[in-house]
Amino acid sequence: MIELESVGYSYGRSTPLLSDLTVKLARGSFHFLTGPSGAGKTTFLKLCYLELTPTSGRVRIFGHSGSDLGRDHVALSRQKIGVVHQDCRFLDHLSLAENIALPLTVSNRPVPQNDLSDLMAWVGLTQQAGQRPPELSGGERQRAALARAVMTGPDVLLADEPTGNVDWEMSLRLLHLMVELNRMGKTVLIATHDMALIRASRQYVQARVLRLQGGRLTLAGADL
Repeated sequence: MIELESVGYSYGRSTPLLSDLTVKLARGSFHFLTGPSGAGKTTFLKLCYLELTPTSGRVRIFGHSGSDLGRDHVALSRQKIGVVHQDCRFLDHLSLAENIALPLTVSNRPVPQNDLSDLMAWVGLTQQAGQRPPELSGGERQRAALARAVMTGPDVLLADEPTGNVDWEMSLRLLHLMVELNRMGKTVLIATHDMALIRASRQYVQARVLRLQGGRLTLAGADL
């Protein structure tokens, strides 16, 4: 699905932030990405969905080298990747339902209302459909961000600290939703510093834990 081959990335520093990263996110796999603050977890995710271009090495996405894809093909490839951003921004003048449907709306694609209703029920937000984002709790915003990320039916889900601003009960609820997506055949990668969440996942899913430190990527342990 997504492969990084000897990838490095630098923001213009004398020392690259990331160096010689080689990893494959296979279809249906589940990964955690961990590491200290500033290690480059968000940058790693941006490389995976071609928001950033590596300064060395190559990113292959759905069988194609990212460097060979034109802008239109990059846009099409990104439709197969759902991203839950760390800051989970919304448009405050739109209702929650409209925000969740936004990935389809901005690409001039029809919004199947039954699918939207089912998706909102899946994340437990049916009653909040007409509310505006400022009216939502932190947990509701995180679940809405997850729903928005999967609105297009992606093959891959990348989540950047999706449980960083919620309590433990909500963290587990979000984890369960992402495990359900994985059981549907989706590839899932969660960037997190929450080792308790990673340990809790072992009873629900077989996952790989990747660790970023000092610009390098290592396997942090055996299959959970």
